[in-house]
Amino acid sequence: MIQVLQLGTIDYRSALEVQQRLVELRKQGRIADTLLLLEHPPVITLGRNAKISNVLLAREELAARGVDLFECDRGGDVTYHGPGQLVGYPIFDLRGFDTVDRKRKMLGPVEFVRRMEEALIRTCGDIGIPCERIPGLTGVWTACDSAHVQKKIAAIGIHISRGVTSHGFALNVNTDLNEFGLIVPCGIIDRPVTSMQQELKAAGELAAGATLKIDDVAHTVSRNFGRVFAKQTLWLESLDDLLATAQPANQDLPAKAPEELRRAAQEDEIFLA
Repeated sequence: MIQVLQLGTIDYRSALEVQQRLVELRKQGRIADTLLLLEHPPVITLGRNAKISNVLLAREELAARGVDLFECDRGGDVTYHGPGQLVGYPIFDLRGFDTVDRKRKMLGPVEFVRRMEEALIRTCGDIGIPCERIPGLTGVWTACDSAHVQKKIAAIGIHISRGVTSHGFALNVNTDLNEFGLIVPCGIIDRPVTSMQQELKAAGELAAGATLKIDDVAHTVSRNFGRVFAKQTLWLESLDDLLATAQPANQDLPAKAPEELRRAAQEDEIFLA
């Protein structure tokens, strides 16, 4: 089973804290595989292989624009997260999935990434945007247009510790693509970035000024994760409900959501669903 929780808009630091807590619980076998779906306020993240030269403004200039800058332990280079982008953090134990090679006891990192790509390709296809992979590159790309250009619509970067994954994907839904001008996305200079909104408008499928509903896209992503990873999905109402599913451990206190996140949910009236 994959538990799915949509957290709304959460700052990057709080999301890291949630991930770290859930990763430890998953390593202990105390919770099921979990997919977090959310949006971030503007933030640039640098993966393990990132080059700071791919961030085109100084930290002070970014701060003046309200953009945070974080280093993290995911794979990959530099990426941008912001409003209108659906971010997914799968916290999966790779030992619990069938593999293409039946001799292997756990899903390998490359196969895990390919399955995430497949779930996102199916999601874009369900919404009317043909997408595919590009050999040698990670992520999801639009099919070649009339000018033979492919554009990146989803980025992927993961971390795996003792067989348990964290970090994940960023799917551009209604994202302000001008913000990608702050960076060299994923260190790739010769391929543009796009969004679902932009592709549907270009195809005449979405009116000018219209946006897609993030909740609808989130449910489509969840459904395709269930299909690709061959597991049932169960939507939970809140982070507290997710933590309440944790199996007890004698040495631990009952699990609670980070206080900052609980307070943000109350003050900003975010419905965690």
